[in-house]
Amino acid sequence: MFENMRLAFQGIWSHKMRSALTMLGIIIGIASIISIVSMMKGTNEQIKQNLIGNGNNIVEVQLCQDDNPIQLDYQSVPNGVSTISEYTRRNLMDIDHVEGVSLYTQRQYSNDVYYQNQSFSGNVNGIDENYLNVYKYQISVGRPFTTSDYMQRHKVALLDEKASVTMFAGEDPIGKTIEIKGEPFQVVGIVAVSSKSTKVINSYSDYHMYADNGSSGTVMIPNTAWPIVYQFDEPQNAALRADTTDNMTQVGETASEIINASFPTLDTSEACYDSPSIKQAAQQLQDLSDSSGKQLIWIAGISLIVGAIGVMNIMLVSVTERTREVGLKKALGAKRGVILGQFLTEASVLTCIGGLIGVISGLVLAKIISLLTGTPTAISIPAMLLAGMLSIVIGVISGVIPAVKAANLNPIDALRRD
Repeated sequence: MFENMRLAFQGIWSHKMRSALTMLGIIIGIASIISIVSMMKGTNEQIKQNLIGNGNNIVEVQLCQDDNPIQLDYQSVPNGVSTISEYTRRNLMDIDHVEGVSLYTQRQYSNDVYYQNQSFSGNVNGIDENYLNVYKYQISVGRPFTTSDYMQRHKVALLDEKASVTMFAGEDPIGKTIEIKGEPFQVVGIVAVSSKSTKVINSYSDYHMYADNGSSGTVMIPNTAWPIVYQFDEPQNAALRADTTDNMTQVGETASEIINASFPTLDTSEACYDSPSIKQAAQQLQDLSDSSGKQLIWIAGISLIVGAIGVMNIMLVSVTERTREVGLKKALGAKRGVILGQFLTEASVLTCIGGLIGVISGLVLAKIISLLTGTPTAISIPAMLLAGMLSIVIGVISGVIPAVKAANLNPIDALRRD
């Protein structure tokens, strides 16, 4: 084996230009695979972060009818549903890969909020003590809710940055009073998501795809103060933070099962707790991955077939050039398998070198394209390993016919050939 490899390197080195041109097809094919996979993986990770994780890996489990969240502003509460118990919340915390759980009540696109004579058409959330931590909100101005706010049902409110700009247009909202269904609430703080939780917006089209333009922001009040303006025992949403984006679908399914089981009188054929946004986003990612994979197979297949033909052609030329050498070895007693192994090894070494150069070229190419176009990239170790294996397989397959031709040479005829 080592002797065959030494002879292979010797043959490649003695015909450097010819070997380089032969490897060019393999290099282009492997580089295409690595660069495309790196760019697709980077794009998929960005889409996964924007559509599913939003940087927080948050799974929202909501009460749904016909796969759509129930809107309490114009839909009635189904029979058998009340607030989620603390016992159920602890069970949710025990789910594998869950780092935090919050229970909150929400009115989306509510028109119940006013500041002076200006209405606000955003979201109103009744949040528990865990909400800010689960969503990774930070207090940018003012203070968070205190234990006293929850215990004594203080009518206080937090605004996110969007709601602050919408209602106060640059004014300092701290200490100001807003009305929710006629009840006065004092603004005590402004919250903002941490920098690592923001969506990745690389272009104007990304902004329209991912930015939440349908809401004017969110007003948050203590969940204990929620019954002051809305109904008692309204259905809640559960927000669970998963440890990684890849575990979000599993967390959502398990959490839905636990919450539904906590309401034995709920008719799940009419309404049930589910995480529809996660399922939709996961399906979009699956469709994107399937489409990208099919394109990659065609591109890689064409490139590598061209490379394999080039290797086979050069190996046939090599057999012709070394006919007398093969004849001499066979005359001295070399077995058929020895000759076969020599030429297969040479073809494999040739394609392996081409594959290695192709991997490096693919990574460099992906980085250049990323810098020029702004497309994110991510190194795929499985793709690199697959490229290496493909190089070996191509070398063996493309070297079979030349190797068999060399092994079947008649030693007398080979020695007679000029």
